Amino acid sequence: MSKPVIGIIILAAGSSSRLGKPKQNLVYKGQTLLQRAIETAHSSACETIMVILGANAEVIIPTINEPEISIIQNNNWIEGIASSIRLGVAKIQELNPAISSVILMLCDQPFIDTHILNMLTLAKTKSGIAACGYNDTVGPPALFDKAYFDELLGLKGTEGAKKLLTKYTDTVTIVPFEKGKIDIDTLEDFEQLA
Repeated sequence: MSKPVIGIIILAAGSSSRLGKPKQNLVYKGQTLLQRAIETAHSSACETIMVILGANAEVIIPTINEPEISIIQNNNWIEGIASSIRLGVAKIQELNPAISSVILMLCDQPFIDTHILNMLTLAKTKSGIAACGYNDTVGPPALFDKAYFDELLGLKGTEGAKKLLTKYTDTVTIVPFEKGKIDIDTLEDFEQLA
């Protein structure tokens, strides 16, 4: 049986409206949030890494210094996160037709580490979905087998992958990640980072 080929799609197209400036470029421990996400993805067992940008791409792209990733511009970012998921899933399959599953990852969860990503790749059960557990719920980062790509491609507007996690709640493999509840939406969130 061939080894699964897992890709990571880092969703970073939002306008950071509540923050008032691009959260992707916030510097935490010497790196931007997006650069941290990219390096974490690079250090994981995943093979193909893609970043979806949208709002503020012109000020974010110069901060990315990883040559081995694909940067995709989502011109429909204003529709909501679904547009970035659809674009990412479509493009990553074009880039690497051998992809057997993808991890959807946000750049504003600063405590995602390589261990969490690798646990997701190992936790995938027969159901083909693994997600992080925190705050009595499941959420990103989350891994979806290719069997779910069509459903991801069917998301609309502000629907995120949570729609699938809810639909298939009984079969999702959960990877505990208590710090997953920490994400950066406001300046206050950022200032509270330890």
